[in-house]
Amino acid sequence: MGRNLQNGGRLRPVDLARGHGLSTQAIRNYEEAGILPAAARTPSGYRAYTSMHAMALGAFLALLPGHGHRTATSVMRAVNRGEVDEACRLIDESHAQLLDDRRTLQAVERALRDLAPTTGSAPDAAVSGPGGTFIGPLADTLGIRPATLRKWEGAGLVRPRRDPLTGYRVYDEADVRDARLVHQLRRGGYLLEQIAPLIAQVRAAGGPAPLEAALSDWHGRLSARGRAMLTGAAELEAYLRERG
Repeated sequence: MGRNLQNGGRLRPVDLARGHGLSTQAIRNYEEAGILPAAARTPSGYRAYTSMHAMALGAFLALLPGHGHRTATSVMRAVNRGEVDEACRLIDESHAQLLDDRRTLQAVERALRDLAPTTGSAPDAAVSGPGGTFIGPLADTLGIRPATLRKWEGAGLVRPRRDPLTGYRVYDEADVRDARLVHQLRRGGYLLEQIAPLIAQVRAAGGPAPLEAALSDWHGRLSARGRAMLTGAAELEAYLRERG
């Protein structure tokens, strides 16, 4: 990023913006949001940014791909307030979420491997059997709202039966499996319209093969996110050193 050396190292908003393909308004917005530290003003009222602001901008943009806008913003605000421990806590939470997503992916893969021996049975065998769970407990287990399960049902992703006496939805083992798969795929970034044919193909094909490409893509995105976190950490550490 080029400095305006004619002004003694002072950087204008345009100097910060050009190196990252941003607008000067975006730079001002970042400062107002606390992502960049407050800039000094020239006697004529213009903002005077420095190399520290350039490093703050680089750190924020490097944090975005791995942590997302909300966390990256919170991290930079904490750092600029001098609350480094809070910034580290936010980053730790983001890393913990990535680890949880990796474990989730492994759980999905295990669940899919378990499909093969059970899906060969008659499609209505589990539905007509006794037992099952209701919408509330299942939603609590997945950490979602019952309305979300009803939405998935409307999209054909889960197919609970109705209790003949109470009319309540009853989710048998296969329904719970489908709900878990939908939940994990949603967390993996897939839209309902993308998930529907995958679930339908798994049911029809009697195996996990239709999801192999999706899972491979999920693996790739998690790896890319992990590497982006490393890049973000390096840029943030450089900014912290600059701040002293």
